[in-house]
Amino acid sequence: MKKWSRLFVTPQHNDESYYDLFEDWDLIDASVTQQYGIRLRYEPEMQWGEFCTLLTGLNGDTPLGHVVDVRSTTDKERIKNMSASDKRIRAEWQARQSNKPIDSKSYMQSMRALEEAMKALAS
Repeated sequence: MKKWSRLFVTPQHNDESYYDLFEDWDLIDASVTQQYGIRLRYEPEMQWGEFCTLLTGLNGDTPLGHVVDVRSTTDKERIKNMSASDKRIRAEWQARQSNKPIDSKSYMQSMRALEEAMKALAS
C-alpha cells in the first residue's frame, strides 16, 4: 500500500501537483469514501484542515492515487506499457498542464536559456 504525502506532490517534480481540486473532485470524493468511509458531500461542517489531512493520507490504492501515479510517472518503459485508458489519462493531464499560463520568473528563465542557445548557434 503506497502512501502519498504533501497532497500528491512528488519529490522528483518539486511543487508540481498531479491533481486538481475542482476537476478531480469525483476522484477525491470516491477515494476518501473508499479509504475512510466518509462521503464528503454529506460532511458540510468538515474543516479545511481535516479535509487536507484526509486528502494527504490517501494511498495509491484509491482512484485518485492511481490517477496521480499515472500522471506523474516518468518511467519510459512503464509509459510504453500503459493501458489505453491510462495513456488517455496521462495525455489529457499533459494537455491541460500545457495550457496553463507560465509565471514571469519561469518565462524569463526560459528566454535567457533560449538567448544563450541562439548565441551558441551564432558563434
